[in-house]
Amino acid sequence: MMTFALRPAIVADAPAVQACVRKAFSHYIERIGMKPAPMEMDYAHEIREHQVFVVEDAGQVVGSLVLGITDEGFLLDVIAVDPSWWGKGVGHIMLEHAETEAKRQGFDSIYLFTHEKMTENQALYKKIGYAEYDRRLEDGRRRVYMRKSLK
Repeated sequence: MMTFALRPAIVADAPAVQACVRKAFSHYIERIGMKPAPMEMDYAHEIREHQVFVVEDAGQVVGSLVLGITDEGFLLDVIAVDPSWWGKGVGHIMLEHAETEAKRQGFDSIYLFTHEKMTENQALYKKIGYAEYDRRLEDGRRRVYMRKSLK
């Protein structure tokens, strides 16, 4: 039986977070023709400046979550699960935590964006209540913006 623990990340977690993100997103490189944006982030900086959490199992980082506040509201910026842990509830734990944090911090919705070619992500987000509200070209990436009401 797996017992996951979600906790705030510390700067010392940055290499493990980066490794988790690399594993979670590397299969998209060929599809979108470039590294997904989460693979290019400086996670030590993210941990210092934003809300970053990790999910551990027996001390091993198996998931990572980056949240932030922008002019558009509460952002679920990055959610990454090590592929060897897909389908075991890690993503669910982090998605629930993101929504709880958004509400706790006074927001009535949460938003995210994903690459337009990451269609399985869009389908998952729609299934759990997110609705597309915009499409943008940013940093050479075609992004689909989605929002979920928390009311």
